Amino acid sequence: MGEPHITVTDLTMAYGDMVIQRDMNFTVNRGDIFIVMGGSGCGKSTLLRHMIGLKQPAKGSIFYQNLSFWDASPKQRRRLMMKMGVSYQSGALFSSMTLAENIALPLSAFTKLKRHEIREIVSLKLALVGLAGFEGYYPAEISGGMQKRAGLARAMALDPDILFFDEPSAGLDPISSRLLDDLILNLRDNLGETIVVVTHELPSIFAIGNNSVFLDGESKTIIAQGDPKTLLAECEIPKVKQFLTRGSSRNDDKLASGATKA
Repeated sequence: MGEPHITVTDLTMAYGDMVIQRDMNFTVNRGDIFIVMGGSGCGKSTLLRHMIGLKQPAKGSIFYQNLSFWDASPKQRRRLMMKMGVSYQSGALFSSMTLAENIALPLSAFTKLKRHEIREIVSLKLALVGLAGFEGYYPAEISGGMQKRAGLARAMALDPDILFFDEPSAGLDPISSRLLDDLILNLRDNLGETIVVVTHELPSIFAIGNNSVFLDGESKTIIAQGDPKTLLAECEIPKVKQFLTRGSSRNDDKLASGATKA
């Protein structure tokens, strides 16, 4: 804990001449559950794409420990990407494949493991997310929350050092969302994962996050960072305060007190 795992320096993101965010600087420490938050269209998912190697920055650097991702050789970048697991908003499972086949896909593509070894790993990963015995099910045969957990099992297939989540709780009922939050906490606590989560769901932000950045779509830069519970209690920036309280100033003190005790 406390060792820098990802360091973003002077990062500017753009599509052509349109700047999305500029001059971004933050650090994700090893073992963090790091929240990327902000209003719709501010660039949260775009930042995620930059961090996982799908889009090159217009300016600036992203370091994984001491290695600059975009200055590294293609072989070095490939090795870094092999240490990342990504759980997409919809689960992104292949509908024509069983859960076992979905999770086995990266193992078949990127390792030389034998079939029986892959089957054992697939069963283990499904058990870790509470889906033991569901190997033969197709995505359409399980609930949305179970699909998200299966997507997480696939993201964990190669034993990554870092897990990235894009809106993990989107579309889930409160109980399923809380179960997924508990699973994310268990992964951090039991496996020592560093986890980066793009989300706007306040219950999840306060339940799992210990560090964060707030992206502002108007000024196009980071306007706040730190533990979300501390930001709720202490940040005086109106946009951040409004986001973290959903604009309900009458409940500010109550929310801050409750989040501080969490």
